[in-house]
Amino acid sequence: MKVDDLHLYHGAALTQIAEHPQFTSINRCKLDGSAHPSAFLINADIVVYAKYASKPTATKWAEYQFTFNSEHLDDLTKMAKKYESVCVALVCVEAREVVGIRHDELAEAVADRAKAFGGPELQYTLLVRLPANKSARVYFNEPGKKGAGLDALIVPRKRFPALLFDADA
Repeated sequence: MKVDDLHLYHGAALTQIAEHPQFTSINRCKLDGSAHPSAFLINADIVVYAKYASKPTATKWAEYQFTFNSEHLDDLTKMAKKYESVCVALVCVEAREVVGIRHDELAEAVADRAKAFGGPELQYTLLVRLPANKSARVYFNEPGKKGAGLDALIVPRKRFPALLFDADA
Protein backbone atom coordinates (compact mmCIF):
# COMPACT_ATOMS: atom_id res chain seq x y z
CA MET A 1 0.00 0.00 0.00
CA LYS A 2 1.27 3.45 -0.88
CA VAL A 3 2.17 5.69 2.07
CA ASP A 4 1.12 9.32 1.67
CA ASP A 5 2.60 12.30 3.52
CA LEU A 6 -0.70 12.47 5.40
CA HIS A 7 -0.04 8.99 6.84
CA LEU A 8 3.51 9.85 7.86
CA TYR A 9 2.75 13.14 9.53
CA HIS A 10 -0.50 12.12 11.21
CA GLY A 11 1.40 9.08 12.43
CA ALA A 12 3.78 11.33 14.36
CA ALA A 13 0.88 12.59 16.47
CA LEU A 14 -0.81 9.20 16.74
CA THR A 15 2.37 7.51 17.99
CA GLN A 16 2.66 10.02 20.82
CA ILE A 17 -0.95 9.35 21.76
CA ALA A 18 -0.44 5.57 21.68
CA GLU A 19 2.51 5.91 24.06
CA HIS A 20 0.40 7.76 26.68
CA PRO A 21 -0.51 5.57 29.69
CA GLN A 22 -4.23 6.44 29.43
CA PHE A 23 -4.49 5.41 25.79
CA THR A 24 -6.59 2.31 25.11
CA SER A 25 -7.85 2.45 21.51
CA ILE A 26 -7.83 4.31 18.24
CA ASN A 27 -10.26 4.23 15.33
CA ARG A 28 -11.09 6.46 12.41
CA CYS A 29 -13.63 9.07 13.43
CA LYS A 30 -16.81 8.79 11.40
CA LEU A 31 -18.68 11.90 10.43
CA ASP A 32 -21.93 11.81 8.47
CA GLY A 33 -21.51 8.05 8.00
CA SER A 34 -18.00 7.96 6.56
CA ALA A 35 -14.49 7.94 7.97
CA HIS A 36 -12.91 11.37 8.15
CA PRO A 37 -9.40 11.45 6.62
CA SER A 38 -7.91 13.65 9.34
CA ALA A 39 -9.87 12.71 12.45
CA PHE A 40 -9.25 9.85 14.84
CA LEU A 41 -11.33 8.59 17.76
CA ILE A 42 -9.25 7.91 20.85
CA ASN A 43 -10.64 5.81 23.73
CA ALA A 44 -14.16 6.02 22.22
CA ASP A 45 -14.86 9.64 23.27
CA ILE A 46 -11.89 11.86 22.31
CA VAL A 47 -11.38 13.15 18.78
CA VAL A 48 -7.99 14.19 17.44
CA TYR A 49 -8.10 16.23 14.27
CA ALA A 50 -4.61 16.18 12.76
CA LYS A 51 -3.12 18.78 10.43
CA TYR A 52 0.46 19.18 9.32
CA ALA A 53 2.79 21.82 7.90
CA SER A 54 6.05 20.58 6.39
CA LYS A 55 8.25 23.57 7.17
CA PRO A 56 7.98 27.11 8.48
CA THR A 57 7.69 30.10 6.20
CA ALA A 58 10.95 31.58 4.98
CA THR A 59 10.33 34.86 6.76
CA LYS A 60 11.82 36.37 9.87
CA TRP A 61 8.86 34.99 11.82
CA ALA A 62 9.40 31.35 10.73
CA GLU A 63 5.76 30.41 11.20
CA TYR A 64 4.13 27.09 10.43
CA GLN A 65 0.88 27.73 8.55
CA PHE A 66 -2.26 25.63 9.01
CA THR A 67 -5.24 26.42 6.79
CA PHE A 68 -8.76 25.85 8.06
CA ASN A 69 -11.54 26.36 5.53
CA SER A 70 -15.25 26.47 6.37
CA GLU A 71 -15.60 22.71 5.75
CA HIS A 72 -12.84 21.93 8.26
CA LEU A 73 -14.41 24.22 10.84
CA ASP A 74 -17.89 22.76 10.24
CA ASP A 75 -16.51 19.22 10.66
CA LEU A 76 -14.83 20.19 13.94
CA THR A 77 -18.06 21.75 15.22
CA LYS A 78 -20.04 18.60 14.36
CA MET A 79 -17.43 16.47 16.14
CA ALA A 80 -17.57 18.72 19.20
CA LYS A 81 -21.34 18.23 19.40
CA LYS A 82 -20.99 14.45 19.18
CA TYR A 83 -17.92 13.67 21.31
CA GLU A 84 -16.76 14.57 24.80
CA SER A 85 -13.51 16.18 23.68
CA VAL A 86 -12.10 17.43 20.37
CA CYS A 87 -8.47 18.45 20.02
CA VAL A 88 -6.42 19.63 17.08
CA ALA A 89 -2.92 18.22 16.61
CA LEU A 90 -0.76 20.67 14.66
CA VAL A 91 2.20 18.67 13.38
CA CYS A 92 5.18 20.93 12.67
CA VAL A 93 7.19 18.50 10.56
CA GLU A 94 10.59 20.16 10.21
CA ALA A 95 10.67 21.07 13.92
CA ARG A 96 9.52 17.53 14.80
CA GLU A 97 6.94 18.95 17.22
CA VAL A 98 3.22 18.44 17.73
CA VAL A 99 1.34 21.40 19.17
CA GLY A 100 -2.03 20.52 20.62
CA ILE A 101 -4.99 22.86 21.10
CA ARG A 102 -8.60 22.22 22.04
CA HIS A 103 -11.44 22.80 19.60
CA ASP A 104 -12.90 25.53 21.82
CA GLU A 105 -9.56 27.40 21.75
CA LEU A 106 -9.52 27.25 17.96
CA ALA A 107 -13.18 28.30 17.75
CA GLU A 108 -12.50 31.29 20.03
CA ALA A 109 -9.47 32.34 17.95
CA VAL A 110 -11.54 32.05 14.73
CA ALA A 111 -14.30 34.18 16.32
CA ASP A 112 -11.71 36.81 17.35
CA ARG A 113 -10.28 36.89 13.82
CA ALA A 114 -13.78 37.16 12.28
CA LYS A 115 -14.59 40.03 14.64
CA ALA A 116 -11.36 41.85 13.72
CA PHE A 117 -12.04 41.23 10.02
CA GLY A 118 -15.66 42.37 10.25
CA GLY A 119 -17.24 39.01 9.47
CA PRO A 120 -16.47 35.39 8.60
CA GLU A 121 -13.84 34.51 6.01
CA LEU A 122 -13.70 31.63 3.53
CA GLN A 123 -10.57 30.28 5.19
CA TYR A 124 -8.29 31.01 8.11
CA THR A 125 -4.55 30.52 8.34
CA LEU A 126 -3.53 29.58 11.85
CA LEU A 127 0.11 30.36 12.56
CA VAL A 128 2.43 28.52 14.93
CA ARG A 129 5.77 29.89 16.09
CA LEU A 130 8.19 27.69 17.99
CA PRO A 131 10.69 30.03 19.67
CA ALA A 132 13.77 28.30 21.09
CA ASN A 133 13.36 27.12 24.68
CA LYS A 134 9.88 28.66 24.98
CA SER A 135 6.28 27.59 24.65
CA ALA A 136 4.67 27.62 21.21
CA ARG A 137 2.72 30.66 20.05
CA VAL A 138 -0.52 29.84 18.17
CA TYR A 139 -2.41 32.74 16.58
CA PHE A 140 -3.99 34.45 13.60
CA ASN A 141 -2.58 37.62 12.08
CA GLU A 142 -4.54 40.81 12.41
CA PRO A 143 -6.44 41.37 9.16
CA GLY A 144 -4.22 43.14 6.63
CA LYS A 145 -1.10 43.06 8.83
CA LYS A 146 1.71 40.53 8.50
CA GLY A 147 3.66 39.94 11.66
CA ALA A 148 0.97 41.55 13.82
CA GLY A 149 -0.81 38.72 15.57
CA LEU A 150 -4.08 38.71 17.43
CA ASP A 151 -3.90 37.37 20.98
CA ALA A 152 -1.70 34.30 20.85
CA LEU A 153 -2.35 31.08 22.70
CA ILE A 154 0.75 30.19 24.67
CA VAL A 155 0.99 26.42 24.40
CA PRO A 156 3.51 24.44 26.45
CA ARG A 157 5.51 22.12 24.22
CA LYS A 158 4.70 19.12 26.43
CA ARG A 159 0.95 19.75 26.29
CA PHE A 160 0.40 17.17 23.56
CA PRO A 161 -0.81 14.43 24.01
CA ALA A 162 -1.62 15.11 27.69
CA LEU A 163 -4.44 17.54 26.78
CA LEU A 164 -6.40 14.59 25.36
CA PHE A 165 -6.56 12.85 28.71
CA ASP A 166 -6.29 15.70 31.23
CA ALA A 167 -8.83 18.53 31.28
CA ASP A 168 -6.30 20.78 33.03
CA ALA A 169 -3.50 20.38 30.44
